[in-house]
Amino acid sequence: MTVKNTDTKVITGKVRLSYAHIFKATTMDGKDPKFSVCLLVPKSDKTTLRAIKTAVDAAKQQGLSLWGGKLPVPLKLPLRDGDEERPDQPEYAAKYFLNATSKQRPGIVDKGCQEILDSTEVYSGCYGRASVNFYPFNQAGHKGVACGLNNIQKLTDGDYLGGRSKPEDDFEAVEDTTADEDYLS
Repeated sequence: MTVKNTDTKVITGKVRLSYAHIFKATTMDGKDPKFSVCLLVPKSDKTTLRAIKTAVDAAKQQGLSLWGGKLPVPLKLPLRDGDEERPDQPEYAAKYFLNATSKQRPGIVDKGCQEILDSTEVYSGCYGRASVNFYPFNQAGHKGVACGLNNIQKLTDGDYLGGRSKPEDDFEAVEDTTADEDYLS
């Protein structure tokens, strides 16, 4: 069976972005810099989860040639359970999550498909959709299916993750009284 790239591509439903490094590539453990985001997928989004499972299965078929004709054990898979792996982080409750990366900067657009250039507009905690692709890997003794990041569409704002707040939430308007003050007298 021939697997096409369209078989391994998924456009998600509404997901929450976490650890969003999508405007500037970052490096970890001395490896090449990459753009990355963690996608929090609600367990109730059966359509997206079914599409991910189908795409991962297609990537497994592609991987057979990398893995000697059979599925390796253990096989690292990209979709993970937030309730099991991150029980201490409330934003992961009732969610699956996957990490998507790319060496190229993803395309980033708003609801109207207008390009977003301001890095403060799309952040960890906002909601959007993502275009991702799944592919097999066999590197340094590790075998599995990884998730590549193609594009992101921001849908709505959300609370910042990581404790950050918006300045308009921290402060209230203050009347300018400097004209009334005489600092030298």
